[in-house]
Formats: sequence, C-alpha cells, structure tokens
Amino acid sequence: MIRFIYNLFWPIGLLFFLPAYFVKMIRRGGYRQKFGQRLGIYDGKIRERFSKERLTWLHAVSVGEVNIALKLADALRALEPDLLCALTTTTTTGFALARKNAPPWIEVMYAPLDYWPIMHRAFSVICPARIILVEAEIWPNLAAAANARRISLALVNARLSPRSEGRYRRFRFFVAPTFRLLDLVCVPEQQDIERWAALGVAWDRIRVTGSIKYDPDIQAQTQDVAASLPSSPKLYEGGWGASPVASLDRVVLFGGSTHRGEEEILARIFLRLRKQFPSLRLFIAPRHVERLREIRAQLNPLPLRVALASEARRGGAVNDADCILLDTTGELQRWYGIATVVFTGKSLTAHGGQNPVEPILADKPVIFGPHMENFATLAEALVSKKAAIQIQDGDSLEQAIAELLRDSEARQRLVHNAREVLSAHQGATARSAALIHALKANE
Repeated sequence: MIRFIYNLFWPIGLLFFLPAYFVKMIRRGGYRQKFGQRLGIYDGKIRERFSKERLTWLHAVSVGEVNIALKLADALRALEPDLLCALTTTTTTGFALARKNAPPWIEVMYAPLDYWPIMHRAFSVICPARIILVEAEIWPNLAAAANARRISLALVNARLSPRSEGRYRRFRFFVAPTFRLLDLVCVPEQQDIERWAALGVAWDRIRVTGSIKYDPDIQAQTQDVAASLPSSPKLYEGGWGASPVASLDRVVLFGGSTHRGEEEILARIFLRLRKQFPSLRLFIAPRHVERLREIRAQLNPLPLRVALASEARRGGAVNDADCILLDTTGELQRWYGIATVVFTGKSLTAHGGQNPVEPILADKPVIFGPHMENFATLAEALVSKKAAIQIQDGDSLEQAIAELLRDSEARQRLVHNAREVLSAHQGATARSAALIHALKANE
C-alpha cells in the first residue's frame, strides 16, 4: 500500500520538482547525453553486453559517491577476477568522472528514475546478480524490484546526516519497509548501528567497516599530486618542474569545495595576509563549477588578478595571477598537493561541511568552519585530537591561517594527528568488499 501511494504521487512530485531539476541540469551541461537511460531506455550495444551474463550493479549519485564506488569495485575485483559491473550515477558531473576513470569492465550509465514502469524496464535490461548502493541512495521501487527478483541489496559507506535521520524518523512508517529490504548495511562507526536499526534495518544485517571515503589504504594511491598532473599550469616562476610541491618560493592558501560567500571571505583574507606573506597565492576549488561566473563577478571589485586553471592548460600565462580558480571536476584531491594550508568549504557560510580527509591524505593541515553536520563524528574526533582547526567566523579563520603559515611544525603536527585519527578506517574498503563477496556466496 505504501509503495502504491508512492507511485501514485510520484508523477505529481516530478512535475513539482521538474523545473528546478532541469535548470540544474542545464547549468551543469551535458544533460542531453544518454538522457534516455534515465527513462530505462538503452541502446543495442548495452542490451547485448548485459544479455550475456549477470553483473554487479553499483549506484552512486555524484562525484564523491562515484569515487567510493570505483574504489570498492577494484577491491571486489581482487576477490572476483571475472567481475563485471554497471555503475549508474545521477548527476552529469558524476557521469563524466565515472566515464573518465572507470576501467573497461565497468559500464557507466545514468540511473533510471525511481518510477515503477521505468525501474521495471531497467531491470529487464540490466538483470543484476546483486546491487550495491553507495552512502544514501535508497529508492523504494529499486529496493522492491530487487527483493521481488531475489537480488541481494547492499548499502555501503552508509551515511545518515542529522537532517536525513530526523526526516526518516518522522516518516518511519513510510520508509521502514524499504530499509527492511536491505540485506547488508556497512556503516562507518559503531554508533551508526543503533541509528540504522531505529529506521527498520535488521540488527544482524548491519556491520561496522569504517569509511571507504576515509580509508588511507585506498586514498594513498592519489597522493602524488605533482606527478599526476603533467599538464598542470606553470604557476611558479620557472615552472613547477617535476614537483611543484617541492617549490619553496610560494605558499598556497587553498579553499576546497567552497560554497557561496566563502570565496569572497577567502579572497579578502588573502589580500590582508599577503602583506605578511608576499609569496602567498590563493587557490579556490568551488564545489559547483557552474558558479564560476558568479564567483568571478564577486572577486572582480577586489584588487585581485584571477585566472582559471584551464587557461594555463591551454597555454595561457597565469604566473602573474594572485588567485587561481579550479574549473574542472573530479581532480580536487590531486590538486591538494600544492597547498600549504587548506580551508574545507561549506562549513562557514553554508551548512553540512565537505570531506576534510582528502587534504589530510595529501599531508595538508585542515581548517573548517562551525557547520560540519554531515561529517560531525569525524570533525569532533579531529578537533578533540588536535588534528584539525575549527573556526567560528572570518576573523578566527584569518588568525588560524596566519598562525599555520608562520609555523611549519604546527602544520606537521596537525597532519600527523589527523593521520592517527584516520587509522581507525584503514582497511574499510577491503572489509566492505569481503562482506559483499560473502553475501553473494551465501545466496
């Protein structure tokens, strides 16, 4: 009955959200490519490939989840050498990243909309042996279709933000039947067990694995920033050479995954600090690259020379730029290697926070604001262990940055302590893969 109501009102909800959805798609670009896949319509090549054997269906909504899915797929392939996967994603940025980084044994597609005729059509083509959902992507029709076909359904790196948890608890009557269909839920922390069980997941199906996103074993693969960016801009006099990180004539303030308002705050702090640190450069990587025009408009009134990272890759001269805006998607972790100090965005003027682990695993000290709700447990651990600095406003941010720029030993202590905090998640990817492999073996 609950799913009947869901499907009854689904078209109405789609019409309500459709305008904003299309605006977002147009802003991000690439929305026309493979659009039929969102409706469960697939070309002959995909149909032929999927008809030959059953595969593992991985679903990841966007960039961060796609990275997790790819890491997990590699770990599963080590256990199952013949593994073939379909990786579905929702956003154009996630799709582009997956297409760029997925190996040939992973077919990248857009996720079908969770409306029962569309989902039925998708299952008739994909025919998965198992389905792995990443972080928070649990859809009623997808889960019901898997259950009806006796397909195992796993949720890995299960993330439950305070906002989502509160919403699920209020509507537990409606969501619990879907959560009960999960065969395996891999959670990052011990305290997550009770939270998921309260939403309807059976206790014996919840396992603590640590976070794949924080797993040093996996993240270490991408730390070598300079070597992995052969076409990086020559932002230092004489060029970066083989290792820009080794250059000592520049210090870099890096704003990672920034949101509206944070770019201007960082720019004003940069202009004041440059009087103390003449070689200081500012790098900004906005969370949504479609905001670049807006950001440049905000920075134009300031006495700041701004350039895009892509301009350098096209041969543009950016040596004189004070501020570099990163205008590519999926490369942020590789860029962290040039930083001296990193501010993690969506934590000062917006709520929720962004992942502080990527700069830590690039051996960079991290500062974030008061709003780290989506990473609350990790943020509390980092602050309590003196492994990161949490500031409350722009003034305290400026003070923290200045102190770290002056004190290299303080920077090293923060990184060392942060690595100790992350050690609890070491092996999370391998543990999750082993549980999924065992789930298949027990079918």
